[in-house]
Amino acid sequence: MPAGTGAREAPAEGTEFHFADVFAFVSEYLAPTVRRRLNGTSATWCPRWWEHPEAGARLAALWLAWEQLRLDPMLGMSTWWLHHADPHLRVLTDPDTGPFGACSPRGGHTAHPFDPLPVDPYEPVGARA
Repeated sequence: MPAGTGAREAPAEGTEFHFADVFAFVSEYLAPTVRRRLNGTSATWCPRWWEHPEAGARLAALWLAWEQLRLDPMLGMSTWWLHHADPHLRVLTDPDTGPFGACSPRGGHTAHPFDPLPVDPYEPVGARA
């Protein structure tokens, strides 16, 4: 998984995570909990989600938010679902614009189906000759 996704970041000092990493979070909590019709038309998923940089980053963010918000016994989980899980899952499972658009839960992973976002090299205004 790409650097900076938080996939294997250590917890802050004094904090103990419930899940060891994002992989455990997805396989032990998210996948068994979230049930969707994954038909490739209204929603899709890739069984090798970690092969998609955007998905890895979003799922790591979901895991870290879950770890923090689980400590709030009143509104933590509601906040996590409404403000974290629901928006990220809408993007992740979108078959047209989501990162799994070329994959399917039954057909599996399609390696690098989309190009990265195009980016021109940045040149500060004062650096131009």
